[in-house]
This record gives sequence, structure tokens and C-alpha cells, in this order.
Amino acid sequence: MTDDAHFTQNSAANHSAVGIQAESVHNSQVYLVHPEASPQEKYTVGVRFLEDGVPSRARTMISDAIAHGYDSAEVRFHWVLAMLSKRAYHDLGAEELQQLYRASELLRTYADGEWKTALHVAFELLALLNDTDGGTGPVLKRLQGLPPGQRDPILHHLDLVLTGGMKDSLWAESRDLAEAARFGNYRVQRVWAYFEPDPIGPRAQPPRANTSSVAPAGLEARAVLFVVATGFLWISAMAADPAAAVVELLVALGTGFGAARSGRQWWYQDHQLKATNDECPSPQTGSPGFAGDGFTARVRHSFDHYFSTRVPTGLASHQWLDQTADLRNRLVAEIALVYRESRISVDRVNWLIRYLAQDARDHYTKGTLSDPRDQYRTPAATKALCVVALTALGITEMALAVTVTSTAGPSRILLTVLALAGAVWAGRAVALSWLHVRGEERRLAEETQEYHERLAARRIAYQNWKTFLDTTRPSELEMETWLTCDKTLFVDEALSHYRLTWREIITHTILMTPARPYKRGRVKGGPWRYSRYSFHLFLVTQDGVREISTEFDFADAKRTSGQRSNYRFDALSSVHVTERANAGYDLELVLTNGPARNICIKDADTYQLTPEENAQEISEINLSAAGFTHTFRLLEGIAADGKGWLERNNPNSPPPFLPAD
Repeated sequence: MTDDAHFTQNSAANHSAVGIQAESVHNSQVYLVHPEASPQEKYTVGVRFLEDGVPSRARTMISDAIAHGYDSAEVRFHWVLAMLSKRAYHDLGAEELQQLYRASELLRTYADGEWKTALHVAFELLALLNDTDGGTGPVLKRLQGLPPGQRDPILHHLDLVLTGGMKDSLWAESRDLAEAARFGNYRVQRVWAYFEPDPIGPRAQPPRANTSSVAPAGLEARAVLFVVATGFLWISAMAADPAAAVVELLVALGTGFGAARSGRQWWYQDHQLKATNDECPSPQTGSPGFAGDGFTARVRHSFDHYFSTRVPTGLASHQWLDQTADLRNRLVAEIALVYRESRISVDRVNWLIRYLAQDARDHYTKGTLSDPRDQYRTPAATKALCVVALTALGITEMALAVTVTSTAGPSRILLTVLALAGAVWAGRAVALSWLHVRGEERRLAEETQEYHERLAARRIAYQNWKTFLDTTRPSELEMETWLTCDKTLFVDEALSHYRLTWREIITHTILMTPARPYKRGRVKGGPWRYSRYSFHLFLVTQDGVREISTEFDFADAKRTSGQRSNYRFDALSSVHVTERANAGYDLELVLTNGPARNICIKDADTYQLTPEENAQEISEINLSAAGFTHTFRLLEGIAADGKGWLERNNPNSPPPFLPAD
């Protein structure tokens, strides 16, 4: 578990069934092409796929643009790179070689410029693959003379095509470029943001509905009874003793007003206090809000984490957690309620939980953090005033009854007693109903104001976090550039370890797979990228295959483990690919003198694809980005032919490519 923005609850063990600590798909449109998109738009997306390490999709998109009439030296240059990227020359079929030849015929039709020059150099490099007379010097000089915008892509995308002495001549520059760019653009400080999920929008618990809209049954009849009974008593008192009745009336009005004012405050605060206590039940109550699993449990885990890491000065973490237990209970209940129906990961809500933890700490520091129950505790003076006023009102009512009955007969006395009882009974019901109505009006007004204030503050926090993420998050090109640098330097270390030059390498391939446990992220329509990678490098020489594997953290490129294996051509007996549910893939290498080896190419997809995405295309994109196609073809060929594979793939006599003059 990590701190701050990198926090995640999942602590899946290494080599667990899934091993995915977190995953996110960013809402970007960089790879999405509408059906009515123009050829130029398709070409632009194709180039983006090429730059970001998905040449298979780049070939499709750029070829589609060319087929619809969008063609130029620049377009053909990127098409050639897409045809050759992450592929060895022997991977090209006869039809693809014919396509390259036809493209070379079109070279003379393009306008002169830097793109035409770069395209010509690319074709010259292909023509020199079977040159054994050392005539590569002039072409390499022309390659070096290209602007970086054309030279660097050629070096990158023709990595598996260029071999032997030609690659030896270019390797030092490739290595130097990788060393210079490996940690560029603040890689270490920014990579974490790529795996941070897009935050979900701010929400707050809305005010509870007004429950006073429906009057209790019989209230109107009781109100009429109260008016009639009270009127009878006052009229009777005025008839019996006007002077006493006036005094009693004035006293009753005064005490009644005092009782209503203090009683309303007491009643409202008492009911709000009970409601607040109900919102903060003990975790042992078995309330659904405190379930030990599911979304609520993950929300509670996040709150506990962020409150424990955002502690006011002068307090220990456990002290702060004890003081804020009720506050966290209320916030957990609110967040679990307002976001539960969205079926989202708590990672997308962590920005809000983090903000609420910081806000609580800031309020405590300013001395403004208080228990909401304190504001609903009724002062003793208010309670005393209400009791005194009600007592005085009761005495006044009794005095009024005495005044009425002082000169009345038995029947009048009975009627007075009944009127007094009816007034008290009906008056109590009317008073309680009035208190409820006024209390609901006040509560609704207060909660509405608090709701808008909370939501406004959370919107500001959301926008600040989203802006920070968008600014910090690396682009697809930056992620691919850093990954390419890591691959280049890893290959260079392997060559140094074995003391090999490219003249001694027949071919090579590198397979990039996720290293568990890991986080992964992608943009819509793009490949998964991982926080931890496993590199599997296969160097094929005359003596056999040398495999070097390592795991490393993508943020800082630190290695965590490594393995080296050597085996003869005839030791690799078979290669199998197993497709698991939901597009998971495993590569199995079976050796004649050892146990089978399984390499997880990609874990199953758990993220729901958007309507714009195609499951088959996304799967192909991920396999292409991992370097799977070339690796599988190479290992499958060696397993099938053994030593005979060398004869079919002699680096000194590849199928000739003769570009048109």
C-alpha cells in the first residue's frame, strides 16, 4: 500500500490469480476514428498508433488512407515504417514485399523534400540487407544526414530489420539516444499519474425530503375543536368576570408565546440530535453501512488510510483517528450512498476522500472542527424557559376555568371541564403538528444550504485534482518513448554481458509482459501499459538461443530480478499459445531437457469496453504492443525446424529487395 495519490487497497500477492492492483482506462479520443472520418484523419490516427508502439493498427489505418487517395512521400514514409516496425525482414510475406516494391516505384512521383529523401533512404537500407561487399557506408552517411524527425523513427522502427554490420554502425547512436531520453520529461515524477484512474465527478448527499407535506389524519378536526373549546372558555370568562378574564388572557398570550418560541427551539434541536446520533451508529450494530466487504468496506479503508496520513500537528495518528471516528462514520455512509449505484472502483473516489481528510485536518487546525451534535444540544436556559412558560400557561388555564365556574351551575361546570380537556388534548396535537412543520422547513433550508456549500467546495477540489492529473499524466508518446529506451538499454546490457556484437546476432526479439503485481492503464482504443514489466529478450546466434529475462518498475526503471538461459536449436521442442477467458494469453515454451515454461502475455480484461471499441481489435493491439507476433513466429520456427531454421533464415542471404530505380 502506498501513500497519497498512489494509494490502492488491493494487495494481491505476487503470482496470484489476477495480480492486478488497479486498472484505469482514460477517456481520451486520440485513437478513436469515426466511420465517416476523412482519409487524412485516418492517416493521423495511424501515425499516432505507429509512434505509440502499435504498428499493426498503424498499417491498417495508413493503408486505408492511401486506398482512399491520401498519398504523399510523408504518408508513404510512415507506411513503410509501419510495415517494418516490430518485424524482422523474414516475417514479411511475398505479398508484403510486393507492396513495398510497388511503393518504391512511386518514389519518383513524389515532390522533392525531406520526406522523399527519408523514404529513399529507407528503401536503400532494405536493399543493403544482403550486401556483403561493405557498401553500406554511403547509405549510412545519408541516414545520418537526415533530420532527427526522420532519422530517429527509422532507427527505432527498423530495429529488427537492420542486422549485422549495419546495426553495429548504428547501435552506438541508438544507445546514446536512449540514455539521453530515458528519464526525460520528469519521468520518475509523472509516471504514477498514468495509472491513476480518471476521477468521478463530485457528489454530495442531497437534503432529505420534507416529511410535513401530508397532515396527520384528524388534525383539522382537532384544530376546530381547539378553537371552539378555547373560544368558549374565553367568552365564558369574559361573561363571568371581565377584569380577571383580560388579565388571564394577557398572561396566557405571553406565556404561550414564550413556550412556543423556546419549545420550538428545544423540539427542533432534540429531533436533530437524535437524527445525527442515528447517522453515527457503532460499527458493531450490524448496519449495512458498516459491512465488512464490498464497496462500503473499501470506502472505509480509504478513509482510514487518508485520515491516518493527514494528521494535524501535535497529534499522533491513533489520536486523530479516535477523535474523528464519528466524522468518518458519517462520511463513509455518505460516500457509500451517493456513489454506490455507479458500480465504480473506489480508486475513482479517492480524490474526494483525500480532500475530505485534508478538509477535516484544516478545520481542526483553525479550531473550526466540531461535532455536529454539539450545535443541537439545547441550552439549559432554553429548557428552563420553556418549562416555566408551560407551567405558567397551565396555571393560567386553571385560573381561567375557576373564573368561568365561579358563578356557574353544575351543568356549566361540567361543560367547562369538558371544554378545558378538549382544548388541552386538541391543543397538544396542533402544537406538535406545528412544531413538525416548522422544524421540517428549517431543516430543509439548512440542509439545502449545506448541500450547495459542500457541493461547491467539492467541485473546486475535483477540478483542481483533474487539472493536476491532466497536466501530470504522460502522453502515449512519452510512455512509448521511455519504454523503447528501457528496451534499448536492456539489450545493450545483454550484448555486453555475453560480449556479442550485432554481427554475431542472427536475429533477436523482445517480449514485454506484465510483472505481477502491477497496475495497468490505457487510453480508449490503445494498448495496456503496466507499472511493472517483464522483459524477455531472445538473442539468436549460430550456437543457439540465449534468453535473458528481467522485471523492473516502469516509474524508475529499477530492476528487481533477472534470469539467463541458453539452449540449442534442437532443445526447443514446441511453442504453444493458450487463450484464457476474456482475452488472456499465455505462451508455453517446451524444452526437451527441462520443464515447460509459461509466460503470461496478458491477463484477462476486466474492464468493460466502450461502444466505440472492438474486443478483437483491442486484443490485437495489446499483442502487437507486447512484441508477441514476431516472438511467436521466431520461436515457433526454431521449434519446428531446429538447426534447419538457420538455413531458411541466413542473415547473409535474405530474400533480395530491389527497389525501383
